[in-house]
Amino acid sequence: MVVPTLCLLWAIATAVRPAPVAPLGGPEPAQYEELTLLFHGALQLGQALNGVYKATEARLTEAGRNLGLFDQALEFLGREVNQGRDATRELRTSLSEIQAEEDTLHLRAEATARSLREVARAQHALRNSVRRLQVQLRGAWLGQAHQEFENLKDRADKQNHLLWALTGHVQRQQREMAEQQQWLRQIQQRLHMAALPA
Repeated sequence: MVVPTLCLLWAIATAVRPAPVAPLGGPEPAQYEELTLLFHGALQLGQALNGVYKATEARLTEAGRNLGLFDQALEFLGREVNQGRDATRELRTSLSEIQAEEDTLHLRAEATARSLREVARAQHALRNSVRRLQVQLRGAWLGQAHQEFENLKDRADKQNHLLWALTGHVQRQQREMAEQQQWLRQIQQRLHMAALPA
């Protein structure tokens, strides 16, 4: 808009030439060459301003594009942070469930250990009964006492087998609990590391 206006002014100035008459004692009127030089300078200034305007417009467009990319990057990072928080929350929930399961297993192991102690006490009492019967049988070999002795001996053997099986079960549970505690510690360490700020 500025350049066509300046061109129009220059065309008018070249078409209309004022009379070279000047009042006496006043300043001299501008010469044709001076006006041409003035309009040429104004034209160059308009072109320079137009170039500055276009360069500024290009920079603003680039800045707007960069700002859009920056907004997209911020949005992506926000999604990543939210996903990290969700994963941490899920991991904490899983950790709580594992801890509750471990507590339940610990209670079961304690109950099994109590049962095992009771069976051991009963077995001890049964052995004492078998010994007493053996002493009685040495003195007199009676049919009914011998049958009772065999029954008690069978019971003692069954309880020995049961005690052996329960002992193996308790040892297996203790091994499983130790493995779960190790696994739980590893998860807690990973959760702690994930919660640290990057």
